[in-house]
Amino acid sequence: MAVHILLLLLAVSVATADEDAFIGANIGTELSDMPHPTQVVALLKAQQIRHVRLYDADRGMLVALANTGIKVAVSVPNEQLLGIGQSNSTAANWVSRNIVAHYPATNITTICVGSEVLTTLPNAAPVLVNALKFIHSALVASNLDHQIKVSTPLSSSLILDSFPPSQAFFNRSWNPVLVPMLNFLQSTGSSLMLNIYPYYDYMQSNGVIPLDYALFKPLPPNKEAVDSNTLVHYSNVFDAMVDAAYFAMAFLNFTNIPVMVTESGWPSKGDSNEPDATLENANTYNSNLIRHVLNQTGTPKHPGIGVSTYIYELYNEDNKPGPLSEKNWGLFDANGDPVYILHLTGSGSVLANDTTNQTYCTARDGADPKMLQAALDWACGPGKVDCSGLLQGQPCYQPDNVIAHATYAFDTYYHQMRKDPAACNFNGVAAITTSDPSHGSCIFPGSLGKNGTMANITAPSLNSTISDSSAYKIYGSSSLRSILTVIRLLVWGVVFL
Repeated sequence: MAVHILLLLLAVSVATADEDAFIGANIGTELSDMPHPTQVVALLKAQQIRHVRLYDADRGMLVALANTGIKVAVSVPNEQLLGIGQSNSTAANWVSRNIVAHYPATNITTICVGSEVLTTLPNAAPVLVNALKFIHSALVASNLDHQIKVSTPLSSSLILDSFPPSQAFFNRSWNPVLVPMLNFLQSTGSSLMLNIYPYYDYMQSNGVIPLDYALFKPLPPNKEAVDSNTLVHYSNVFDAMVDAAYFAMAFLNFTNIPVMVTESGWPSKGDSNEPDATLENANTYNSNLIRHVLNQTGTPKHPGIGVSTYIYELYNEDNKPGPLSEKNWGLFDANGDPVYILHLTGSGSVLANDTTNQTYCTARDGADPKMLQAALDWACGPGKVDCSGLLQGQPCYQPDNVIAHATYAFDTYYHQMRKDPAACNFNGVAAITTSDPSHGSCIFPGSLGKNGTMANITAPSLNSTISDSSAYKIYGSSSLRSILTVIRLLVWGVVFL
């Protein structure tokens, strides 16, 4: 099944109109069969997801994300907030252990201090701003404060009287925390982080909010919501909530803090009393949200300034407590298969990628031919790849060049190793892709089954030695290539061990 998802995650913040907003993904871990960090990263790469948010600072994930270029937002869990907010040294130790130890190999760009603290852990509210400051001070001490921003995700429920947006204001009882927090965000160039869930706004509106308005569906002008003060039209809940946040900050005299949406999505399944938690609605909302953000549409208050957004979430979390909908916000299941096919045709220059977890290992563009040949020799020798399909007259003989032959050998080895990302490197001349390199009657291993699993193949050890030559096949187009192959194996055999 060929299905496509578009999640090109563009760079940097939304502070100015000429900086592109990005789409990211939240990675929750409440799964009964949580994929290994390397499998998570393989999925991220396959889907071109370039920004992720973690709900902690899990070492395994941070190590797996190293040297990928993926931009990572890590989190101080709520249960650690009190300790960090009461002790500068505790904050410094946290930064040393979870940030400094991994940066810059792991491209950490953001630290989320807690999550919805004011509404879910109000007893920690008095130390929230201190926690932000202590974490930031530790970054300053490590000369990382310009590379890594610090903020805290807030629930949009803190914004009262959110429509019309021009009348919005924060719950005044939290002003003693919000004002110094906004001062901190402004002084450090950080974003106001907000979790926006039009699904809940719609569900709790008792029919006042139309479903199409919540789902980003196109509305005729007479169906759009109009701000009676500014006469601005709003065609969706998301934009109205973002602008409500801007107006609420302006009410407190803060006018230059960008908004970043740290969570937004729609559940694909729900209980009987959640009839609008459906695959189609989840698909519609997330597809429209992705397109809206990546098109840099902005909001009526800030047109052309896109709002960077992390989709909630990457995986369905079957261990989540609560109603059925709580377990079904993910884009993928634990196997990396898509829950639904996003409708993203025509969303600009975004790359389309296979969401069935069909990934392949191919020769990297521009790779040195000599290095490719050496890697090919290793794969067909110590790597125990059956390269007989590359013999003259066999389906994968043509095109008879080192790039095509290396791609066949690399991909076969990659699938023998059960698509372990580490198995697609070959000293830097190989790369994982979602484009099936099969051609004509030459069918690559990843095309043989739903998950690209080859039957009856035993994955060899990476420590295979050249003396184990029983699996080696002559794959060249001439006897000279066969002779040269033996020589190369003697010289290069140890490179890929």
